[in-house]
Amino acid sequence: MNRPAGAARPEPQDGLLTPAEEATVRELVAEAVLATPQDLRAELEHDPTAYLRLVAASRVAAEESSRLLREAIAGARGAGHSWDTLGRLLGVSRQAAQQRFGTPSEASPEVTADGPAQRVLRPLTAFDEMAVLKVEGRHGWHVIGFGPLYHLVEASPWQWEHRRVPFGAPRRRLETEGWQQVPGATFPWAYYKRRLDLPAL
Repeated sequence: MNRPAGAARPEPQDGLLTPAEEATVRELVAEAVLATPQDLRAELEHDPTAYLRLVAASRVAAEESSRLLREAIAGARGAGHSWDTLGRLLGVSRQAAQQRFGTPSEASPEVTADGPAQRVLRPLTAFDEMAVLKVEGRHGWHVIGFGPLYHLVEASPWQWEHRRVPFGAPRRRLETEGWQQVPGATFPWAYYKRRLDLPAL
């Protein structure tokens, strides 16, 4: 949205999104619901079944919005934000936010006794995890799982490199370059790894 030079930016109510930004997100979600089922807008004028398609599309949007909210909260936790801060943003108490959105993935993951050695790297945030993974990758450790504030890594005799890309980045191109996606995703990030033909340090 372009503002005239010198125009003041509207103050966000929660300090993060302006009312105009909130309205834009709402409009884009509504547009996605109305645009995705083919010919839905036209059918709403004369076909009662179109309203059931509208309900089905709205349900999918609500489920996806709920999933994105959970992933965004996990990402915020991974960036080091507290449950107190998230509760205030969501309009609930710290305890309510943690009960509703906390996951078992915030606890230490299971390290298996069988197979190659595994370790949990924690606490890691969105701001330091890639530097840590760069060092660990040189020593043969590669990511096999992750969650808020941690990465689960496994030993190998080879060096590895790791990459974090925005959620929804073109996967096919990365895979043709030899990157393997680490199972799972934390909105807004997906993680990839690639083995190098170099012995671990």
